[in-house]
Amino acid sequence: MDVNIQQMIFQFIGGLGIFLFGIKYMGDGLQKSAGDQLRDLLDRFTSNPFMGVLTGIVVTILIQSSSGTTVLTVGLVNAGFMTLRQAIGVIMGANIGTTVTAFIIGFDVEAYALPIMFVGTLLLFFFKKERINYIGQVIFGFGALFLGLSLMGDGLKPLRGLQAFHDLTVSMSEMPLLGVFIGTLFTVVVQSSSATIGILQELFSQDLIDLNAALPVLFGDNIGTTITAVLAAIGASIAARRAALTHVIFNLIGTTIFLIFLWAYGPFIGWLQEAWQLNDKSTIAFAHGIFNTTNTLMHLPFIGVLAYLVTKFIPGDDKIIDYKPKHLDPIFLEQSPTLALSQAKLEILRMGDISKQQINEAMSYLNTKQKVHSDTAYQLEDAINTLDKKITDYLVRLASTSLSNVESTEHAHLVDSVRDIERIGDHVENIVELVEYQLANKVKLTESAMKDLNDMFTMTKEAIDKGFKAFDTNDSQLASEVIKLEESIDHMERSLRKKHILRLNKGECSGSAGIVFVDIISNLERIGDHAMNVAQAVIGKE
Repeated sequence: MDVNIQQMIFQFIGGLGIFLFGIKYMGDGLQKSAGDQLRDLLDRFTSNPFMGVLTGIVVTILIQSSSGTTVLTVGLVNAGFMTLRQAIGVIMGANIGTTVTAFIIGFDVEAYALPIMFVGTLLLFFFKKERINYIGQVIFGFGALFLGLSLMGDGLKPLRGLQAFHDLTVSMSEMPLLGVFIGTLFTVVVQSSSATIGILQELFSQDLIDLNAALPVLFGDNIGTTITAVLAAIGASIAARRAALTHVIFNLIGTTIFLIFLWAYGPFIGWLQEAWQLNDKSTIAFAHGIFNTTNTLMHLPFIGVLAYLVTKFIPGDDKIIDYKPKHLDPIFLEQSPTLALSQAKLEILRMGDISKQQINEAMSYLNTKQKVHSDTAYQLEDAINTLDKKITDYLVRLASTSLSNVESTEHAHLVDSVRDIERIGDHVENIVELVEYQLANKVKLTESAMKDLNDMFTMTKEAIDKGFKAFDTNDSQLASEVIKLEESIDHMERSLRKKHILRLNKGECSGSAGIVFVDIISNLERIGDHAMNVAQAVIGKE
């Protein structure tokens, strides 16, 4: 049989590209339809391992990517929103959720791929309502998934005539570890276990690979998918690295156990295919689903052991703060508004501490250009925004209770202070983005400019420290010092602008460097204003 290698490769990689696009586009549409609830779902419904597994399944079905769920989970652990034990449950659930794609592929609707895409296109282009557009995106992605599979299948057909491929499948049947290696390697390259399982379903449905060779490849696909979480955890917190390692260990142990019992698992899947009259693609889907579900059920009672193991493998203290509110007890809202006010103030002070950490990270990023500082600054900004919402909601509920005049004044100051701290976080984020711009465009700041920026950072940090301390202790003397400091910051900003113009006139720095420099000092000046606002509330009380 004469095989056109070029045509075979082009059809296969083209089909793979359309398949991956379909999965991603469908997942994005589902995610947009769900709104911003996915993160809240992970945050709220992971109180115990079982709930964590269920949440992992649901989120993975919604975004059509176990890697996506795992990366999201690693990010939440890194930001302190989720504990390691909670994350392990979610990661286990993600492994079950990802099998849904294989079951979808099991419904052989490749012949209808193009009309499905047409329906999706109609909803995308002829309706203005966003929600209908998102549904169109899901339908179009669903059709593209099957079109990609069809093209991949056509591309794989000529393999029947290649002796080398025939020899490889025989070797995989005789040496299961070779199949595991191939499955792992291919998933690492493609970065999607759904795609590699889809290819496996095509190969099996065309009798290009037998069940004994297909099952080890399937196990390898599950190991390969862990690489995405590992990459996401590089440079992240210790807890995030531990979560990623758990994903690897979980799949390695599962694969090892199933390889040991492959002599029984292969015939069981064969019996299942005959007894339930499954088509070939559904057979692989069931093999995948049973593997991941059994693996999860085996590990579920040992989540504590897994957490202990990864803690031993990756030792050290994880200094990530728990950014969930600690003081906003709803019981005080009705029973004691005075206590509720003091609890809200304590939470605002925690929010202030996070903003101080954030400005330190921004300053470190400016000086070292190490990405870990920018990542941490963004995570701290997320934490500030979360606390802003929680504290504001709490204060809004508190406003509907019976407050005295003094308490109403205090309540107003707290609302203003929350807003000021949130704005400080936004300005620090702007500074981080300016440093990223500097790096991306290879903008060089002079030594003189860097010294000026560090001096202004130091003065701004002093204003924040004293402002929050005055807010904490109601010290009007300290608050007055902050107001004077803010005036000094304003004066410094005007002075540094003039120095910058002189450097420009002398040709010592570029226009791009000027943009970065002026925007950073402008953001620092605005941070000083907000620190002063927090302090002024103390004087306002008096």
